[in-house]
Amino acid sequence: MTSPEARGPKLPPTHPPKTPPPQKKPVEAPRPQPATKPKEAAVRARPRMVVRNRRTAALAFRADRWAAGKAARRVVEAVRGWGYAGACEGDVEQAVRALVGAAVADGGKRLSVHVGEQEGKILVAVLGHVPGAPDDGVLAQVAALAAVDAVGTDTGEDGRRMWVVLDTAPRRRRPTPGPAA
Repeated sequence: MTSPEARGPKLPPTHPPKTPPPQKKPVEAPRPQPATKPKEAAVRARPRMVVRNRRTAALAFRADRWAAGKAARRVVEAVRGWGYAGACEGDVEQAVRALVGAAVADGGKRLSVHVGEQEGKILVAVLGHVPGAPDDGVLAQVAALAAVDAVGTDTGEDGRRMWVVLDTAPRRRRPTPGPAA
């Protein structure tokens, strides 16, 4: 047997090496990944209204011109059923009419009225379900009623929420301070 050195010098091959065939499909770009929000820039969700351990009523209406009257009648019926007939029914009706009228004017298709009671006070909350609805002077009109204890509004993704707390106990309003004589 001969050793490999005895065969002679190693020469390059006379034909090129075999190359792999080209791909049948072109190479795809990587698919985009869903964007993630940084934790510090996350938007806090508006707290949901929660009413517990008290009598409540939730009413839904189409946002039409009759909604204010319908809502006022149904809320007054609920308040009477809870035993608060008499002293503040007129103020409850006027407050509901004003808040529901403002929600209808916001331009949505539906609205919700939530009523609750606790310790002689009645909460009426109206949700218009229209995001970014404008604020108007309805709160000043409602705040002027005699039985009103508090009134407010806030706006979130699910629409504008307006609320009023009415005190059922008859009381006298403090006079507004006038000019000093």
